[in-house]
Amino acid sequence: MYRSVSLRAVVCLSTLLPTALLQAAPDADVEALKRELLELKQRYEVQQQALAVLEQRVRQVEEQPAAPPPKRLAKSPADMRGNQQVAGTTSKGPTPAGGSSYGESLRDDSQPAQSVSNLYDEASGFFGGGKFSVETGLTYSRYDTRQLILNGFLALDSIFLGNINLDRIKADNWTLDLTARYNLDNRWQFDVNVPVIYRESTYQSGGAQNGAAGVTSEKTVSKDPTLGDVNFGIAYKFLDESINTPDAVLTLRVKAPTGEEPFGIKLRQVQDNTNLFVPDDLPTGNGVWSITPGISLVKTFDPAVLFGTLSYTHNLEESFDDISSTVNLKTPGKVKLGDSFQIGMGIAFALNEKMSMSFSFSDLVQRKSKLKEDGGDWQSVVSSDANAGYFNVGMTLAATDNLTIVPNLSIGLTDDAPDFTFSLKFPYYF
Repeated sequence: MYRSVSLRAVVCLSTLLPTALLQAAPDADVEALKRELLELKQRYEVQQQALAVLEQRVRQVEEQPAAPPPKRLAKSPADMRGNQQVAGTTSKGPTPAGGSSYGESLRDDSQPAQSVSNLYDEASGFFGGGKFSVETGLTYSRYDTRQLILNGFLALDSIFLGNINLDRIKADNWTLDLTARYNLDNRWQFDVNVPVIYRESTYQSGGAQNGAAGVTSEKTVSKDPTLGDVNFGIAYKFLDESINTPDAVLTLRVKAPTGEEPFGIKLRQVQDNTNLFVPDDLPTGNGVWSITPGISLVKTFDPAVLFGTLSYTHNLEESFDDISSTVNLKTPGKVKLGDSFQIGMGIAFALNEKMSMSFSFSDLVQRKSKLKEDGGDWQSVVSSDANAGYFNVGMTLAATDNLTIVPNLSIGLTDDAPDFTFSLKFPYYF
């Protein structure tokens, strides 16, 4: 605007100056001065048109709204609280319904898709969707293992002299989990988990009918639905996701020995097979107190969400009236279960407003356990250490605004892991 005013002043002065010169000039120069005056007027008109165009462009720029921040395909729960650093704007409107893609529905005034919020809940273990939530879960695991037992020796490096038995154990475990959570200010979370377990195991071994290796006998032992080990947890979200940092949650779980302990259960020989021993009962718990600290991290990298977990379980030493599996023998002593640590990492995608999928890998490594009879020394339990690796495929389906369906399939990758585990959870937010 200042440039246009000064330019007009110059043009006015240039217009008056030739007029004054015209009055004082002789007749011979009148025509030349008129031509110069005409040229100046034409230039003035052109400059006026240019100034009008520039002023119009300035008004258009001033009236144009600021460009919205780039939209993220996935938003963390921090976005729902109006975190300006992550979301750029506070969420206002309701979550669109229907099957439209999540990218199309991310308007300036929309909330994060429910599938993304559910995805964050499952990945971090921090359920911030409501102050109080209840979850019902059903888990089925299948374990089928075969073991070749050689009792003898090789003669001439090629001939085996002795007994050859093929043992097989098939186990089916069903667990009904009831979990209640309370979220405080989206920073602290408290929960309690109560499992009810049903088990059925079938034991097979060759050697039936007077030790015939080709004749196999089997025995099935089942356990009616019984309470397992109740566990309690507390979580603290100490870091919200930003451009450079992930969501970070610290967790601490305590498991109580409320289930039936595995120690003191007697192994009895099957009548028609001297090679087959089966337990009188099946346990539903570890029999000891355990403490598990851990950390969970979740970070958005459009269009994916990366997550990772790390935890360590310490089992406390415990005394029992009987730690022997021999019939008609009672041996008091102490048990020290091996500590374990677990690591997991994965990636997840929001497919649309209602559904998301995740793929992850987890591995649990456990040390050997030890037993100590009263008055004796600690003895390591053979084959009590384990390495259980899993490949997990999960999904979250937002059934309603408050109810989510979470199926998950875990495929065992090592001998110590179950062949597969399938779980179905139903978290409900109040």
